[in-house]
Amino acid sequence: MTSSNGSDVASTPTDTYNASSRELLHYNFEPMGAYFDMPTSSDKGRAGHTLLGEGSAAGKADGNGDDSLNAISIVQRGNLKSLEKTLRKQWRMGQNIVLCWSSDERGVLVILVPHYFLGNYCADVDITTDQSRDNEAFIRQLISGERRKSREALFEISARLDVSPTFIKLESALSEEPQVLHAVEQVIKRYGLSYVENRAVILFDIVDFSLYTPFEQASQLNSLSYSLNSAYNKLLAQGIEINFARTTTGDGYYIWNRDFSPSANQDLFVFMLLVVADNMVAQVASKGHTVPVIRSGYHIAGHYELYQAEGVNPSVFSYIVGDVTIDLARMLDLAKANQILIGDFHCEPARWGSSTVKSITAVSAVTFVNACSRMLPSLQGIQLSGKRIDSIACRLTEGEDSDGESRPRRFRIVDKHGLSRSAYNLEIEIDLAGKKLDLGLDQRGLPVYTEDEYLEPAAAKHIEAAPSAEALFDDLAGLLKKKSPNKINED
Repeated sequence: MTSSNGSDVASTPTDTYNASSRELLHYNFEPMGAYFDMPTSSDKGRAGHTLLGEGSAAGKADGNGDDSLNAISIVQRGNLKSLEKTLRKQWRMGQNIVLCWSSDERGVLVILVPHYFLGNYCADVDITTDQSRDNEAFIRQLISGERRKSREALFEISARLDVSPTFIKLESALSEEPQVLHAVEQVIKRYGLSYVENRAVILFDIVDFSLYTPFEQASQLNSLSYSLNSAYNKLLAQGIEINFARTTTGDGYYIWNRDFSPSANQDLFVFMLLVVADNMVAQVASKGHTVPVIRSGYHIAGHYELYQAEGVNPSVFSYIVGDVTIDLARMLDLAKANQILIGDFHCEPARWGSSTVKSITAVSAVTFVNACSRMLPSLQGIQLSGKRIDSIACRLTEGEDSDGESRPRRFRIVDKHGLSRSAYNLEIEIDLAGKKLDLGLDQRGLPVYTEDEYLEPAAAKHIEAAPSAEALFDDLAGLLKKKSPNKINED
């Protein structure tokens, strides 16, 4: 197998692997102080700088602010510098990743594996499907949350993976101070891969982006970026701090909240509303194609987070990929201009406050949106283009069922691969200094589905019969990469 840096590496994952026993590459390293001061935004902006609002919030969340740095002693800073320097050597431009670590009286124990190891471990053809799924669940749990393990747990993980731990010697024992352990966690994650089970992510997609000139494309991306920063500052003034990160899709952005507070997902939902509103106000005031027409999606699901290699160093900007990003991309493939889609998810109840007690009952997307809508009066008074928001509300588009009940319309979205997802249509109403502003698509803007296009609810579906000859031919066409038409139907 060939690694990402072009060197040949072993392809057998069952051999005992000890990163400390391999030949290490040596580079010129930046001082550890640069790590504490470096930006943690996942978007470099136009010139590689942290964008407005993101750097300060990220520093607070990651413990990289001045207060955290000053609280760490000179001795422990030296330990962190040595740890980071050694990990960078053994990282080998992204060839190896760190899974977990444990304190040792003489240093730190870590488990490092080649970047391809986890994929092979979860998809080994010589084991049963159930065991493969069990392996994947084990890996997801291992790289979720805190990476520090007890010494006994680390050696149990080592035995299961058939990987030898790597010992990193430090000048003195690592302190048990919270700020030191937090700094170690951040260093470990930078050289590893993380999994987040349930996080809200937004996708803003610019409509017909490829049809514009390069100058217009740059102007539209810059305008959307400004709307993000403007929404951040407006919410910050209201006491709501969104520690948001972003990655570009080329014609838009994925946005997520780094925080894991009880209100993190709800804060991001409110953030989306303000971004959409700011963008629409800018559209009205603009000329030409300098402000984008966007379609937006909000969904909650799992994803992986990683730091890609940039030259010989790991990037300080994280990237996400997983179920949530895939679902959002497929949802917006069929969305109309200015439409706002909400994924069909289950999550923690929407709430604001300092409570750290988690609910054991997950709520549906419908309940989540309704709860968020009840919190929106707190946004009254925010200025959009110099005009005051007198009121703001949102709701899911409703329709009448066969039993006469009015319920949110749920749509089934079938992508080019034949996979289906469900979503809801969101409408926003804003009273802006006495002028009503409607955002999203209302009933009049949504397609009218005929009786034969209507799909039964998931609970009422019947077991499908054996595939017909026509269906088999369709499958064959898919294998030959003949795309089937995308479609969106009401569920």
